[in-house]
Amino acid sequence: MTDSKRPGGLDLDRRSVLTLGGLAAMTGVLAACGGNTGREPSTGASGASAGGGSKPTLQQWYHQYGEAGTQQAVERYAAAYPNATVKVTWKPGDYDQSTAASLLTDAGPDVFEYGNGPTIDMIKGGQVVEMTDLFGDAKSDFNDSILQRMTYQDKIWAIPQVIDMQLLVYRKSMLDKAGVQPPQTIDELIDAAKKLTNGNVKGLFLGNAGGADLMGGPMLWSAGLDYLTPDNKFGFDDPRAATALGKLREMWDAKVLLLGAPKDWFDPSALVNGLTAMQFTGLWTFPDIKKGLGDDFGVMAWPKLDAQGKDSVPVGAYGSCVSAKSNNVDAAKAFAKWLWIDQTKDQLDFATSYGFHIPSRKSLIPQADTLKSGQAADAARLATEVGHAQSPLLWTPKCSTAFGDAMNRIVKEGADPKAQIAQVKSVADAELKRVLS
Repeated sequence: MTDSKRPGGLDLDRRSVLTLGGLAAMTGVLAACGGNTGREPSTGASGASAGGGSKPTLQQWYHQYGEAGTQQAVERYAAAYPNATVKVTWKPGDYDQSTAASLLTDAGPDVFEYGNGPTIDMIKGGQVVEMTDLFGDAKSDFNDSILQRMTYQDKIWAIPQVIDMQLLVYRKSMLDKAGVQPPQTIDELIDAAKKLTNGNVKGLFLGNAGGADLMGGPMLWSAGLDYLTPDNKFGFDDPRAATALGKLREMWDAKVLLLGAPKDWFDPSALVNGLTAMQFTGLWTFPDIKKGLGDDFGVMAWPKLDAQGKDSVPVGAYGSCVSAKSNNVDAAKAFAKWLWIDQTKDQLDFATSYGFHIPSRKSLIPQADTLKSGQAADAARLATEVGHAQSPLLWTPKCSTAFGDAMNRIVKEGADPKAQIAQVKSVADAELKRVLS
C-alpha cells in the first residue's frame, strides 16, 4: 500500500471500493465527457471493424490501480480474447465521475468496471444492460453478499471481479499480556480496549475520525440491523440502532481510541508500530503486517452488539458492467463472460498476483496459495461466512452523505443518536421514493 492510495484521493486501487463506501458514485446527471474517449472511430454501428474485419472492437475501461503489474495483466487478458479486439483504457483521475458521465454519451466504454456494480441510477436510467443470462450454473459460486449487491429486481447487473474486505486485527502478544481474550461482543470490545490502553498505547484504532467515517455499517450490523430492510424501507429506525451507534461515542469518551495517528485506518503502521493493540483495517495490509509482526497478530470479525446481534466483515468488489450504448452489446457481454466467468485461471491471477485480495468465486479460494493458511485463511473464511456488502444498492450517495454527517455528530459531538437517525431517515425516505418511482 502506498500513501497516495487514500480515501478521497485520485489515485485509487482495488480497495477504493471499500474506502470510498460508494460516496463518490455519481447519479447519472453529469455533463458529457470530452472528446478524448478512447473509442475506436472506425468502429461501425454493428461493432465490426469499418475496415472489413470480422471481429468487433471493444473498449474496456479500468480505474488506475496502484498495484504493480495490474495494468499489464489486464492488457494480457484482453489480448488473449479470440472473438474481439479489446482495447484497454487505463483511467487516471476521478474514474467514477468520468465513467458515469461517459455513459450518457455515445463515446464511452463497451465494458467497464464500477465499484460494487452500477449505481441504481445507471440501472434505472437504462445506461447498463443486465448480465443475468451469463452466469448459468456459476451463479452459486460467487460470493453471496457481493452478488446480491449487484442484483436489482432479480436481475444481475455486473460480474464481481475480486473481493476486498475489512476486519478487526489484533496484536496477540498485547492481548496475552493484558489477559484479554478476543472480544465477542461490543461491550467486551470496549472493556478490552480499556484494559489495553496504557500510556501512549491505545486499545483500539478505528481511524483518525474515531470510526465516524468508517464504522456506521458495522455498528448497524452488530445490532442485527441494516441500512435498508429486505423490502427497501429505511432499516434502522430502531432503539437498537441508537444503542449501537452510541457505543462509538462511549469508546470516544473512554479515551481508548487512537486519534491523530501518522497514517489512517487503511495503513497498518499504527498496529505494527505498537500505537494500538487492535485495529480495524483492510485485508490488503496483511503483507505489511506479516513483515512487521510475523505471526504476532490475529484476525476476527467486527463483534455483535449482544446475543441478538451479528458478527460481520464489510466486503466490496468492482463489477464488470456493459454499457447500453455499446455498438455491440452482445459482443461486450460475451467478452465479460469469457473473462470474469469462464477464465478462472485469470481470475485467480488477478486476485492474488497483484496485491492481496480474495477471488469472487468461492471455488477459487482453496486454490489461492496466499489464502491457504494462517490469518489470510481466517479472513477468507470470514468474507464468505459473515461478509456483508458495505451498503445496499438503493442506499444512494445522498443517503450516505446524510448518514456520514450524522455519524460525525454522534461520535465527535455526542449528539443524540435517536435524533440523528430520524434526520437520516427523512433523507433516505425521500431518496427511496425517488429511485423506486
